[in-house]
Parts: sequence; structure tokens; C-alpha cells
Amino acid sequence: VQLQASGGGLVQAGGSLRLSCATSAISFSISDLAWYRQAPGEQRELVANNTEEGNYYTADSVKGRFTISRDNAKKMVFLQMNRLKPEDSGVYYCNLRTPTHLDYWGKGTQVTVSS
Repeated sequence: VQLQASGGGLVQAGGSLRLSCATSAISFSISDLAWYRQAPGEQRELVANNTEEGNYYTADSVKGRFTISRDNAKKMVFLQMNRLKPEDSGVYYCNLRTPTHLDYWGKGTQVTVSS
């Protein structure tokens, strides 16, 4: 299973970006999807996820600013990021967890927010 993330870039504080992640995973519609991020020198952290049951989680640090969504027909997951802050900078990774709890990761896309 391969995941391809895109949409990162350089943006000023207060701006917006929309990350996309495409996959050909057969089990996409019954898999949990998530976005993680990792800043330099920091551990990878969960930003948001969407379970196949339709449950959502968003980290407190991005709540009200970031929204995860999915398109099962296109096998894509998105992360809409609004009112970006410099502390949101990092490499963002999409994650797919299958019903058998196998984890797959995309290569990541860099997000840099300038102050």
C-alpha cells in the first residue's frame, strides 16, 4: 500500500493550506485515516484522525483550525489547515490503519509557516 501526500508549502502565519493524500489501498473505505506531524527534534504527533466508523479526533493544539476529511470514492484523505501558526510547521504524514491494524505511511509533505 502506498500513500502519496501533497499540498505542503510555505505560508505566512494566518494563512491556509490543504493537504491531500492519495492511496490505492483496497481497504480504504474500512480503514482509519490520520494525519501526523513531526517538527525538527520532536516526536511525531497525531494531528487528527477519522475512523471508518465515522469518529473524529483533533488535537487540542489545532482544534477549531484544522479539519480532516475523506473521500472514499477517490480514496483520498484531506487536512484543511486554517489560521496557521509558526508552531504548525513540520513534516506532515498521512497514515492508514487497516482493519487488521496494519499501519501504512506516506512520505510526508513539508509545511512551513513564517511569522
